[in-house]
Amino acid sequence: MLDPSPAPPAAGSPCPDDEPSAAPAARAWRLAERVRTSVRLKLLALVLAPLLLGVPLLLALVWTWGNQAYDHLLTFKISSDLVSAHEYFDHVRASVGQDVQALAESSRLVRQIEGAATSEFSTLLESMAVRRGLDFLHYLDLEGRPLGGSLGGRPLPVARDEWPVVAAALGGSAHSTVERLSPQALERIAPALRQRAWLPLVETRAAAPDPRSAEDRGLIIHAAAPVYDDRQILVGVLEGGVLLNGNLAMVDRLNAIVYRDGSLPLGSRGTATLFLGDTRIATNVHLFEGTRALGTRVSQAVRERVLERGEVWHGTAFVVNDHYVSGYEPIVDGRGERVGMLYVGFLEAPFREAKRMAMGALFALFILISVAGTVFSLRWARSVFQPIERMNTVIQRVAHGEAAARVGAVASRDELGRLAGEFDHLLDTLAAKREELQRWADELDRKVAARTAELREANDTLRRAQRRLVMSAKLAAIGELTAGVAHEMNNPVAVIQGNLDVLRDVLGTAADPVRQEIRLIHQQVDRIRQIVAKLLQFARPGEFAGYTEAVDVNGVISDCLLLTRHNLERGAVALDMRLAATTPVEINRSELQQVLINLIVNAVQAMTGGGTLGLASEEWIEGGVPRGVRLRVRDTGHGIAAEHLSTIFDPFFTTRKGSGTGLGLSISYTIVERYGGRITVDSAAGAGTEFVVWLRREAQYDETPSAPGFIQRWRSGA
Repeated sequence: MLDPSPAPPAAGSPCPDDEPSAAPAARAWRLAERVRTSVRLKLLALVLAPLLLGVPLLLALVWTWGNQAYDHLLTFKISSDLVSAHEYFDHVRASVGQDVQALAESSRLVRQIEGAATSEFSTLLESMAVRRGLDFLHYLDLEGRPLGGSLGGRPLPVARDEWPVVAAALGGSAHSTVERLSPQALERIAPALRQRAWLPLVETRAAAPDPRSAEDRGLIIHAAAPVYDDRQILVGVLEGGVLLNGNLAMVDRLNAIVYRDGSLPLGSRGTATLFLGDTRIATNVHLFEGTRALGTRVSQAVRERVLERGEVWHGTAFVVNDHYVSGYEPIVDGRGERVGMLYVGFLEAPFREAKRMAMGALFALFILISVAGTVFSLRWARSVFQPIERMNTVIQRVAHGEAAARVGAVASRDELGRLAGEFDHLLDTLAAKREELQRWADELDRKVAARTAELREANDTLRRAQRRLVMSAKLAAIGELTAGVAHEMNNPVAVIQGNLDVLRDVLGTAADPVRQEIRLIHQQVDRIRQIVAKLLQFARPGEFAGYTEAVDVNGVISDCLLLTRHNLERGAVALDMRLAATTPVEINRSELQQVLINLIVNAVQAMTGGGTLGLASEEWIEGGVPRGVRLRVRDTGHGIAAEHLSTIFDPFFTTRKGSGTGLGLSISYTIVERYGGRITVDSAAGAGTEFVVWLRREAQYDETPSAPGFIQRWRSGA
């Protein structure tokens, strides 16, 4: 808080790292779309654009120009103040030189030169220094060694001819400049000056790093003039100066001259400061009430610009505890080195407040004019877009089915008013045409619906007849082929079977070495006989149908489990059985047992690595009316591929290449369908399979069964 630095950016300044948000862009796009599709918004945009766009643009220009003019005015003011301070400081430096030169030319001093080593001579120098306001006054010989001084008697006899002003005086010219002296140099002049120059440093934010804890150097206005005797022979040098460290009277006088009463309106106040390097050694800036900010330091930015680059600094800076319009310039010593800074500044807050009030009043005036213009424009524009809005509302109501909606009378008598009237007339005409078209459409719909129903019934009848004819032809062909194959195969099978029996009887014990081969031949012959029987059963199912009876499906399931128990045990298949059906169904018990055993064996074969077989029975109820029983056979096997679901009930279709005939599911479907039931399947690859057998309580016989593959396609979701 104790250092002057450039003012922070104003609140609300945009951050360069901010990324544009997508939400404002989307809102802008929606607004643009609404304007594009709305006459009202277009009219409002045309009316309000000069006010809503022109006035903000004008305000932005006024704000920009006002800030520029304000900054230019403050910069000009502080520049002129810094020039005044510089001239005053040069005047003080020149005055010290003139005082030393006047004393050097004093006849009283010349008369006392011969006693320069006496106390009376030191007393004379002391009185001269006090009268001229000098902090020290020394008389030096022609080699630059002090012979007498105004502070505490005789100074140390060390030559000072390396100092620029002393060297100039020894050369015969009076000279004055500003010098930065080390603590040792101050000690050579007088110990009191070294003590006065010492100043503790105050830790200051943004200042350059400095390992020191105190400022012990001195900044002085140093002057020297040659002393001549009565014969105008150079006999010595008179050296004097003023210590600037802690010289509050000088900065107060400087501040009073630069900032006279009335020069800073609006309650602002001016300040002045002398810097040794970047440290305040004399200032009227207060750190606290009654405490000056001595020992505080300037910011590193100002130090680099003024002390290191030698430039003048103008601008707003935070000085100690408030913002000041500030000016800094370097102070150069006799060797051309920058040893300090001269500062003037005035409080910015009153000027900033005055600018804010002026800009606020101007903005308020602009806004008032804009609001008044907007209200007037909206009232005037309302007479234009009200008829259009009413017509748009009527269009929307008509689009939603309110055919009786009308614009009605409007206050406008211009083209829009006539347009509204013609629009209502057009709607009346359209309503009449619409009623007439509706009557025609209703009549046409009735005729089309009646004709469509007739065509649909005829198509259904034709489709059923066609399907029955095709299936009958297929079954007849398969029947003839099967009968022929069965006849031709049964004869050689019977011969083989008979000869096997004769061979076994004739050979007796001599057939033991090939008994296993004979048994395998017998098994394959029996397999051929079974395949032929299945072909006949599929081709001529009526010849294999048995009598029907009321069958308890739970008992049939239990019997099937006894017959297939060895399959479950051999395949490591667990059983999950839930029998809840109580309604008996009309079917042949043996045929139902054949269907269930076929489904159970297929399920066990699908679970090659073991699994769980689910058997369930439940009531089949549709529309609250009992229809019969549903039997579920579920496995946890590999499932059926989607492309095979539509063909698994087709004859001779099988996924177990090399084993099976592909007739098991087809025969099972034919048996169930014969009694009015059906079989559906639900499966997915890798998720198991479930077959559902739908059995009617009372059989509904179908002597000409449809192709099970086609039926399954549209019944599989039942």
